[in-house]
Amino acid sequence: MSGHHQASGRLSATPASGGILSVLSGPAGVGKDDLIRTLKAQGFPMHYAVTMTTRPRRPSEVDGVDYHFVTPAVFQELRAAGELLESAEVHGHSYGTPRAQVRAALAAGKNVLLKIDVQGATSVRRLVPEAVLIFLAPPSVEALRERMAQRGTEDADDLARRLRDAAGELAQVASYDYLVVNHTGRLAAAVEQVKAIVVAESCRTVPRRAVL
Repeated sequence: MSGHHQASGRLSATPASGGILSVLSGPAGVGKDDLIRTLKAQGFPMHYAVTMTTRPRRPSEVDGVDYHFVTPAVFQELRAAGELLESAEVHGHSYGTPRAQVRAALAAGKNVLLKIDVQGATSVRRLVPEAVLIFLAPPSVEALRERMAQRGTEDADDLARRLRDAAGELAQVASYDYLVVNHTGRLAAAVEQVKAIVVAESCRTVPRRAVL
């Protein structure tokens, strides 16, 4: 996705304390929200960080669950105060990760999952080299086009822009630690792979423990 990214503060990490910080990225329409909803429904033990955004809430979305929906003024105030771990301007709207919820979860030894775009993942990796980056990809660009058209949340111009952005995001896969392909009709397999990644990282002899 295109836009200007800002990162604030510096994160430190030690192998002896804190939880594992995982980042899930992927192009719009690839199924990130469906994957996270499935993990939650299965009770997979992680803290699922909720992104803050100035984007209008869609009818199917719940404030505080899907996103924290705030006004542009509130968002800018929090960003200026350093209360966002990372932030970006995407498709004309602001997105950011509230720092406090991530800090508290990691300090409590919980594993944390952030759902953020490629720019955000780059910012987090710079601040936290120990972060585990997972890229969720479609089986093909054509499959992604079909999924986005079927959900009907974008007009023709938005769809074209998001597909252009997707091409740029897919080119960044090599900067991630893991690649998970969400094949059409096989979301369960993608979910199991993400769970396996988190479990494997937790079983490292020196886990990548991040503390904020």
